[in-house]
Amino acid sequence: MKVSTPLNAHVPKDVRENLRWRSAVHRRVMNDPSYADVIRDACSRDPLFFINGFVFTHDSRREPFTKLPFILYEYQEEAVLEILNAINSHDLLIEKSRDTGASWMNCTAIYWCWAFKSGLSFLLGSRVEDDVDRAGNPKCLFYKLDFILDNLPVWMKPAGYNRNEHRRHLHIGNPETGSSIDGEATTIDFARGARCTAILLDEFATVPDGQRILTATRDVTKCRLFNSTPKGTNNAFYEKSIGTIKKLRIHWSKHPLKAAGLYETGSDGNVNVLDLTGYPDSYSPILDGKLRSPWYDNECERAGSAQEIAQELDIDYLGSGFQYFNAALVHESIRKYARPPMLIGELEYDETTGDPIRFREDENGNLRLWFLLDKDGKPPIDFRTVLGIDVSAGTGASNSCAEGWKAIMCEKILEYVNPFIRPEAFAKQAVAIARWLNGAEMIWESGGPGRQFGSRVMELGYGNVYLRRNDASISGKVSDIPGFASTKDTKLVLMGDYRAGIEKGNAVNRSKEALEECLEYIFDPNGGVIHARSVNKTDPSGAKSNHGDRCVGDALAYKLLNERKSSPVKQGPEVPVGCLQWRMDIKKKKEQLPNRQLDREWAT
Repeated sequence: MKVSTPLNAHVPKDVRENLRWRSAVHRRVMNDPSYADVIRDACSRDPLFFINGFVFTHDSRREPFTKLPFILYEYQEEAVLEILNAINSHDLLIEKSRDTGASWMNCTAIYWCWAFKSGLSFLLGSRVEDDVDRAGNPKCLFYKLDFILDNLPVWMKPAGYNRNEHRRHLHIGNPETGSSIDGEATTIDFARGARCTAILLDEFATVPDGQRILTATRDVTKCRLFNSTPKGTNNAFYEKSIGTIKKLRIHWSKHPLKAAGLYETGSDGNVNVLDLTGYPDSYSPILDGKLRSPWYDNECERAGSAQEIAQELDIDYLGSGFQYFNAALVHESIRKYARPPMLIGELEYDETTGDPIRFREDENGNLRLWFLLDKDGKPPIDFRTVLGIDVSAGTGASNSCAEGWKAIMCEKILEYVNPFIRPEAFAKQAVAIARWLNGAEMIWESGGPGRQFGSRVMELGYGNVYLRRNDASISGKVSDIPGFASTKDTKLVLMGDYRAGIEKGNAVNRSKEALEECLEYIFDPNGGVIHARSVNKTDPSGAKSNHGDRCVGDALAYKLLNERKSSPVKQGPEVPVGCLQWRMDIKKKKEQLPNRQLDREWAT
């Protein structure tokens, strides 16, 4: 819906002057009733003229004056126009900090369409029906619509409007324009059978059936307004936010009162004051590199947790879910250790035996290396590695990953990622990588797609694999069953150990993407740890806990490294690489190790 604002500049923005202007317009209409038609025509042509000049809002915190003229700040004017331009045209995702007026802006934009445009139909939805329409509840959406209508001058209300006739529960009709606004709770039956000009989905991040609602509403309207503060990544709002949808970001720093004294600090600790007029003298800034203000600092002090700050203020999707990993320490690990790979490509292998053939460089390849190959195009023979495997169904819903770690320094050196490789084919690829890495010991989760994967590994005759043990028993007796048995409890221990390794700097992960995946893990309400987006993924394998794929593979590799640790075996002085003795030692090792596989009980 294309709109323009040719008359908005005529409305004063100072509160006192605005109220005087409203009073003057009303007196003139009382003296000359025909002037009402002039003003109504102006309002129909300019939504900002209508809102700034005639709409009132409600704020119960402003005792004793809870009724206030809705004079839009500059960022709110831009937002209202963005919303109106989306109506009947395209979807719009509105990600916001709390208390920036987003719900009121949506309601006033929809009210303006209802009041001045003919034959339009709107549907408002929120998590529960009471948040849509409940008498006397300022929180609900229809309360805002009623407040706008009830506080307009009588000559500004729709001709023929009768509250008893046109205002019912979850419905408001306009007898003058024929437009209507309806409401529903966002259940799985939301919008069933409807056809709408636009749909407002308020606080959409809290809706449990968000994915079904996305599917159900796609053909109902051209315009869906997704309005919400973030609430982690385990919801459809986040899924939409990382797509190509047009977005409107309403951050607290755009609010002139909240941004007074705005400042930020650099990595060197220096303070850059962005708003000198509002920055108090002798103020003690918080040096954490974030965009802050005295108002923001006070709100952080009042907040109960970092999660609350991320959700209500920062528009931080990852931080707004109860993160399992410490975000600051993960980012520090990224800064210290993450590096671009030295080589990218594919490892070609025999399709029948799983024997490696050669590494082929390809910038679009699935295999990334953080080491250089020798003159024969092979890994240095003294690399002692483990390979942590996470297996997906190969449908594209999640990745199959192989994460190679070097025992010395506990450093990641290799990463293979492919969302479209089936478990049986992935087994051949993984065995080829393990053999190429001089007989790396492999570990994978034995449940779900891991069953097919493990069976194929055994058929290929690769024996250097992790054998299941009872970690809960004192003896930790090893069985003859390959693979790691993942349960809620064992997964919690697995991820907890890896978390400690990352946060203490004991695990050197070179992959930025893999470290960023750590931030998507959250605490399960049932006491476990899950990947936040797993609930919304459609994976035919049903293995919803197998998301966060790189992170799982890394955690498995780290577990194996810790279990295989022993004192380094060194005899005599270190032999310089490339000398005659070094080449003789390499030749001897090759002769002693058939299939270039290292002994199972190797030393770090």
